Amino acid sequence: MRIRIVDAFTDRPFSGNPAGVVLLDAFPDDHWLQKVAAEVNLSETAFAHPLPPGGEADWALRWLTPVAEVDMCGHATLATAHVLHTTGRASGTVRFTARCGVLSATAAEDGSLTLDFPTSTLTPVPAPDGLAKALGADVVAVHDTAAHIGDLLVELRDERSVRSLAPDFAALATMSDRGVITTAAAEDPGRGYDFVSRCFFPALGIDEDPVTGSAHTALAPFWSARLGRDELTGFQGGARTGLVRTTLRGERTLLTGNAVTVIEGDLLA
Repeated sequence: MRIRIVDAFTDRPFSGNPAGVVLLDAFPDDHWLQKVAAEVNLSETAFAHPLPPGGEADWALRWLTPVAEVDMCGHATLATAHVLHTTGRASGTVRFTARCGVLSATAAEDGSLTLDFPTSTLTPVPAPDGLAKALGADVVAVHDTAAHIGDLLVELRDERSVRSLAPDFAALATMSDRGVITTAAAEDPGRGYDFVSRCFFPALGIDEDPVTGSAHTALAPFWSARLGRDELTGFQGGARTGLVRTTLRGERTLLTGNAVTVIEGDLLA
């Protein structure tokens, strides 16, 4: 079977967020899926298989980190949709059924893809003991996110604070169910983005995830409420970076970006 590595939320190779993509006829046992994800050793590997026509979705989709399965992943969904469209397996809008419900990805003429994901709820919570020390930065506010995400959304003082983070990953791994999203307003919106973020998931074997689509289902409502606009652009990343265009539509959030296939080969095991 074919396996591909796709850089998501970028239009250039070796940037954005890489994901493995494996198209199957059906899902094998969970142990095999986890072994492949560990071998690929990226933040997520997506596994998908086609569904019979006439249902609510076209493909079944699962995402696994090197150590665990997750309920929602944006960049690996974008990567999967990119593979389906570039290989002729799909056109227009493709629908996926996953742990978090039915999702869709729609291709535009310019090559970009728009994901339709559920909008995360945001609940203000006290900062966990030791959070500021683990991040090495002053914390302005903390919000809990929806169940399928399970991250803490942490607002920092400014863009420079986000970009300069060097967290204590062992300490961060104890702070939330899944990970920690750090964010701040853009220092200069004239650079083409409205807010910045970095995401850390050491409890899932991922110290830092470069461009996290699922996090933007929480970042979109957070910053749309602050900035008074439903359409925004987020810049995410440390060593690798990418852009996510967000459109808030009530209970749904649209995430738009590009993707590039960088590796394609045969999975022999």
